[in-house]
Amino acid sequence: MTNILNVENLEKTYKSGEKELKVLDNISFNIQVGETFAIVGPSGSGKTTLLGLCAGLDQSDTGEIELCGTKINTLNEDERALLRNKNVGFIFQDFQLLSTLTALENVTVPLELQGAKNPDIIAKDLLGKVGLADRIDHYPSQLSGGEQQRVALARAFSNNPSILFADEPTGNLDAETSEKVVQLLFDLNKEAGTTLVIVTHDMDLAKMTQRILRLQRGKIMQEQTVG
Repeated sequence: MTNILNVENLEKTYKSGEKELKVLDNISFNIQVGETFAIVGPSGSGKTTLLGLCAGLDQSDTGEIELCGTKINTLNEDERALLRNKNVGFIFQDFQLLSTLTALENVTVPLELQGAKNPDIIAKDLLGKVGLADRIDHYPSQLSGGEQQRVALARAFSNNPSILFADEPTGNLDAETSEKVVQLLFDLNKEAGTTLVIVTHDMDLAKMTQRILRLQRGKIMQEQTVG
């Protein structure tokens, strides 16, 4: 199998005044095309920082990341953004929907920016798949947390990404709603054949993936295959 993500000897340090905090320390792993992968660990272990680096949202101090066949360390911000727009989907804990746009518009706008044909048709189809066919004209403020995350799911899959990064996708949801959103996430992922990388503190969610990477204080403590 081909790797869609290769991470080698990654390190990241943040400076606060005269103090330095090493958030990631010599991180190396790879993820295969189509694999489902979880990154777990306590708060402050570096999970979200690692996800941001892998997705090209931030740059490491040392080490190398190859995403979708491209070494992203040498790219400038515009080049990284282009790579993300073409290959990457995102789901965030706080949904990150645009409050002035309807559910339909939140999904169609990224499609329009990418020059997709028939963005309305694609968006309506995706919103139907996540059970929101009757809520497409509602604004985020008119939707529950679970409904907002389902809009975010539809948006994440709208560009048919090669890899999807989900940062605590159920962190703001109750248990019952989380279960429904997780099932939708895995169903959509299976249908699309997308590589899925989830940062979570929920071990039940992590165990639904094929492989788990456990971080503690910025270091890899364990890497295990599930099942």
